[in-house]
Amino acid sequence: MDAICRDCVKLFKVKTSDQPLRCPGCRSMRVIAHNELTSLSIAHLDCDAFFAAVEKRDNPEIRGKPVIVGGGDRRGVVAAACYVARISGVRSAMPIFQARKLCPDAIIIPPSRTKYSKAGKQVRALMETLTPLVEPLSIDEAFLDLSGTRNLHGMSPAETLVKLVHRIENEVGINASIGLSFNKFLAKIASDLDKPRGFAIIGEAEAEDFLSDRPVGMIWGVGKSLRLKLEKNGIHKIGDLRRYSQEELMAKYGSIGNRLFDFCRARDERRIDPSSETKSISSETTFNHDISNLDQLSTELWKLTEKVTLRLKKAELGAGGVTLKLKTASFKGITRSRQLPMPTQLTDDIYSCARELLHKELSEKSKDVAFRLIGIGATRLVDASEADLPDLADPGRYKRLQMEQALDSVRERFGQGSIKKGRGL
Repeated sequence: MDAICRDCVKLFKVKTSDQPLRCPGCRSMRVIAHNELTSLSIAHLDCDAFFAAVEKRDNPEIRGKPVIVGGGDRRGVVAAACYVARISGVRSAMPIFQARKLCPDAIIIPPSRTKYSKAGKQVRALMETLTPLVEPLSIDEAFLDLSGTRNLHGMSPAETLVKLVHRIENEVGINASIGLSFNKFLAKIASDLDKPRGFAIIGEAEAEDFLSDRPVGMIWGVGKSLRLKLEKNGIHKIGDLRRYSQEELMAKYGSIGNRLFDFCRARDERRIDPSSETKSISSETTFNHDISNLDQLSTELWKLTEKVTLRLKKAELGAGGVTLKLKTASFKGITRSRQLPMPTQLTDDIYSCARELLHKELSEKSKDVAFRLIGIGATRLVDASEADLPDLADPGRYKRLQMEQALDSVRERFGQGSIKKGRGL
């Protein structure tokens, strides 16, 4: 079978991958061997502990130390944790106070979105030098389709990916892990198998056997709620799903039954789409103290709405829907969504929709329910040209649009804090 050295990128033959392998060229033991190594072409690249890695890159004094990126106060949450901190049990989305208890020596750094965005764009640019078929999932991960690139690069996709990781390490200063397979579902699973600095392969011949004993929660799209429902019905492993027909899974679990039927059989017909658009723009905040008062929550909601609409305008997008996110003092998550009458960039319209959702949620809860987090998301995104069209049923929309554009002009010239609406004070 074929093997590749992940240090010198030498491709060579081995009889079996069962024994520890060593590169015949540089003698490195960072070797991966697989029967389908040179034929697979769908990859998932994921940067390792991305935010924390960028911080360590920029500050040599904290390299080798536990680093947590996130809100520094007691009510903040972990945005990212390096692998040293993860050894102590620190995980993303964990409250900062809990992370401090688990890893008291950790260095906690506030997030720097501009810095991370720049590094993410550098990684994206390197991927796009290999293939135009790059589908980003987030700032630090993407799918790549390297089908048909052998002649272009003079090497197999596996060799091309090893070289890509070297370039990311040398030119961006961070590490990345690769999953290589024959479809998106398995490539994403593979990229998590050997972190950090990993390179894992799931071939077509082994795919169903590989999935059989894996937890059902590993399936893309199976969150906690669906996982518990599946487990309640006796479905704990992915292989357990194969006992059911497609019709039975759809009857039990709705439209996701199709995905469950295909994925448990290692099937995924989705193509890598480089034009995949941003599905939502959101912002959230965690309070220093729990809040139950509608007016206080509404004030925080307005501030977040202003941030979201600013990002919408910069991205030249309009919102066709609104999502409200809440988290109770007991960490129970609540998400409510509503479609807007028409796509918009207007802060007032998006806020009004979100506030209605908030008011409805509070009216249905007992008065003593308090919240530790609130967030808002703009969803059903469309091009800005499709937003805020003339509407005979809403003749005041044009005046509101003019007013908001005037406010934006002042802010662009004198800064975001130069002018505010009364509810934002």
